[in-house]
Amino acid sequence: MTSVSAMTSIAVRSDSLGCSAGSLRHSQELQGSDFSFYRKRVEGREWSQVHTPPSDRGFLVGISMAPQHRRSIFRGRQAAQFDFGAGAVYTRDFSEDYRADLQGPFDFLLVELPLSWFHAASDDLRGGRVNGLCTVTGRSDPVLAHLACALAPALAHPGPDSLLFIDQLGVAMGTHLLHHYGGGCAPCTRTVRLSRVHEERAKQMLLQKDKDKVSIPEIARECNMSASYFLRAFKASTGHTPHQWLLVQRVEMARQYLRHTELSLAEIALACDFCDQSHFSRVFTQVAGTTPGAWRRSQR
Repeated sequence: MTSVSAMTSIAVRSDSLGCSAGSLRHSQELQGSDFSFYRKRVEGREWSQVHTPPSDRGFLVGISMAPQHRRSIFRGRQAAQFDFGAGAVYTRDFSEDYRADLQGPFDFLLVELPLSWFHAASDDLRGGRVNGLCTVTGRSDPVLAHLACALAPALAHPGPDSLLFIDQLGVAMGTHLLHHYGGGCAPCTRTVRLSRVHEERAKQMLLQKDKDKVSIPEIARECNMSASYFLRAFKASTGHTPHQWLLVQRVEMARQYLRHTELSLAEIALACDFCDQSHFSRVFTQVAGTTPGAWRRSQR
């Protein structure tokens, strides 16, 4: 880190994260049940600025999706310079005044974690409450980088199952953050399972008609659990995450259509709640090990 001169204040229109809106090449946002997700990208080599005044919004985690980004973060009139490679992360406490100069292009996936989530997640921890995250800047984190890459397509093109999928990824990110940056309290890792009643209720909610609106926190509350506790218990009980389990059920339904009807693949995809025929074929092949057309021919 090297000291540089203080940032000159420029009056420009900013978005909710303090980014200069005019300099952003891409700006995407997706609201999960607990977290908010963003993708911010600047492609030019000009300087841009970030300023976020203090608030009670909680914490922000940024994951660099591209190499060779540099920013100067200010404390008063002094600044420290940080370099980010692909997969490097930073954390920000929204209760602090944040000012930074961003030098050249950047591409970040960002996760906003409200304070209420930390209070709820503490129920799952051994050794006391975690009220936030330690401050880190430019640290490589392969786990968060992998989760960010998995999340990016859903952020760019939200689909019918986006809420369920991003809730799962959000809980995975939050659990990892608490374990590594939450002040030393580690999530409880004992094996837990759902009771038969809770398992059946969770499956019923996943299969209900309004599947695109069901969320992990909703199902967890129905089972009197936190979201992270529910995810571990569901996977231990079924061998799948909720999103994976739902896709398997749709593939099983599709098998019945393939075996007993003459419907086209596009019609079956629609009947089984896949986005389109391409999505149906991709998921079916992952689950069954062969394409829907090949599987239908093998049954005949």
